[in-house]
Amino acid sequence: METTTTSAPWSRPGGTGPRHATVARAQGLFNIVGGAWPVLSLRTFEWVYGPKADDWLQKTSGGLLASAGWSMLRAANDPEGLRHARRVGIGTALTFLAVDLVYVPRGRIRPTYLMDAAKEIAWLVAWWRAGPLTPRPAPGPGARRRPRAGRRPAWLRTLPGGR
Repeated sequence: METTTTSAPWSRPGGTGPRHATVARAQGLFNIVGGAWPVLSLRTFEWVYGPKADDWLQKTSGGLLASAGWSMLRAANDPEGLRHARRVGIGTALTFLAVDLVYVPRGRIRPTYLMDAAKEIAWLVAWWRAGPLTPRPAPGPGARRRPRAGRRPAWLRTLPGGR
């Protein structure tokens, strides 16, 4: 008798299944749209999030966010590409979350940025729920290995005082 198991929606499967690619593509598209907004219509962006002293800074931040989104959207659909997308996605979410949580209480940015903080938390949860990526394959013969923790690389040991 064959049994099948169904995972609960909060489970964290491993591997590089469709969840990783789905989160990468969805967050990539989200970041492209969110980054393009202040570039294409600073007036409507400031209507929601408040006037800014430096328009160029909003447009630069928007352009960088859109670039990160494009990178996630175009990441290869293999383990290494999805690792890249995951790093970019988690990094952008943590960065914007930190800014929102630090500067809203200080009164430097409007409380509407707390909506943005909630969205960034949702992306972090989505990556967590996607589960860990499969481990990297073992390096082949002749591949460079990373030095063990606590051991200095050989070239550094040749310097005066090196061990």
